[in-house]
Amino acid sequence: MTLVRSELLKIRTTSTWWIFGLISLALWALTLFFNWLQTEALAGGDFGEVPAEQSDQLQAVSAADNLAANLYTNGQFFGLLIVLLLGIVVVTSEFFHQTVTTTFLTAPHRTAVMLAKLAAAGVLALLFWLVTTVLNLIVAPLILNSVGVGSQLGSGAIWRAIALNGLAYLLWSVLGVGLGVLIRSQIGATVTGILFYLGGAIGAAIVLSLLASRYGDWINKLQLLVPSLASGLMVGGDTDIPGNPPQWAGALVLIGYAVVAGAIGVATIRKRDIS
Repeated sequence: MTLVRSELLKIRTTSTWWIFGLISLALWALTLFFNWLQTEALAGGDFGEVPAEQSDQLQAVSAADNLAANLYTNGQFFGLLIVLLLGIVVVTSEFFHQTVTTTFLTAPHRTAVMLAKLAAAGVLALLFWLVTTVLNLIVAPLILNSVGVGSQLGSGAIWRAIALNGLAYLLWSVLGVGLGVLIRSQIGATVTGILFYLGGAIGAAIVLSLLASRYGDWINKLQLLVPSLASGLMVGGDTDIPGNPPQWAGALVLIGYAVVAGAIGVATIRKRDIS
């Protein structure tokens, strides 16, 4: 616990956490605006003439549970990117400020130091999740009631989506720490992390969509292999969307990535020359 408190102190004594916090709040507000518009459009139910397979997807997405889950987990897309970058900074700041040698001289057990960094990044990630969740719990019922859906807070699917959203925040912080260990350069790790996250979310989605149109909807199930898409699957509502894998599958895949990243990080930091 002493090492964890030490790592949290390092974070609190820099401006990094509140700068990321302000950015996160701004992105949360921007995402809320678009999710509000999307909720109003989907709740209206007037989709016009669309192919049968797309109609089924639209009906599933516009179900009350899915509309509510989307709003109660609002801000996830950019929020996960923020905690990924925070996890990177927790590690790379030691190399950037050349304090890593002092850290390991003070606490020579590298595994313990690495686990403390993972724990500190996880605490920070859960704090970001908690703040955005509280804001969502305030704003989402207002939007849902305005479109005639109701708050849906009595649905277990909503609370499951909120809990899985917290798990996603925690796991992405672990991925960030693992990436920070592998790439010690703060700039290099940050750029790689952004490309890894956004490239996976946007690039993979486009590629899978093109392949699905040619080879069939089963291609869409491969989105499970992309961490940023797998985390999006975790926060869906209770209604299964045609062509999409279930929530639990996304959670298991992301847990697997986080476990591998954490294990590689611990193994690397134990063997690497830090002088």
